[in-house]
Amino acid sequence: MRGRQEARRPHGELVADVLAVLWASAEPMTAQEVKGALRQDLARTTVATILARLHEKGTLDRTRPGRSFAYAPVADAAGLAAGRMRRELEKEPQRDLVLKRFVSSLSAEDEDVLRSLLLAAEGEQRSGAQAPAIEPLSAEDPVRAEEV
Repeated sequence: MRGRQEARRPHGELVADVLAVLWASAEPMTAQEVKGALRQDLARTTVATILARLHEKGTLDRTRPGRSFAYAPVADAAGLAAGRMRRELEKEPQRDLVLKRFVSSLSAEDEDVLRSLLLAAEGEQRSGAQAPAIEPLSAEDPVRAEEV
């Protein structure tokens, strides 16, 4: 039993591998296809369970083109990270303080990127277009992606 526990993967590593396979695919994939792409000694049911849980969390879309479900990611890696950041921010009652501390911890390069993204989003809002990647934060905004 001890040797078996030592061989276990770190938490989340297999999920990250599954997501990487799906992001690399141009089409939704079944559990069997994902298992084959992983090239690891895994049971199909293990992969199917991971896919089902990611679907339940809203990370994957699921269709049934045949007898098996096929899965596709709802967002890329950056979109999932942004969703996690947003959910963490929404948990805090003093959002302005959290944002202030976050910004003060950024490198100069990241500050410049954030500043330019905010300016671009502001310009698009003034022109009537909605910026797809940067949206104003509000307590009423729903969470758009579930945590992985």
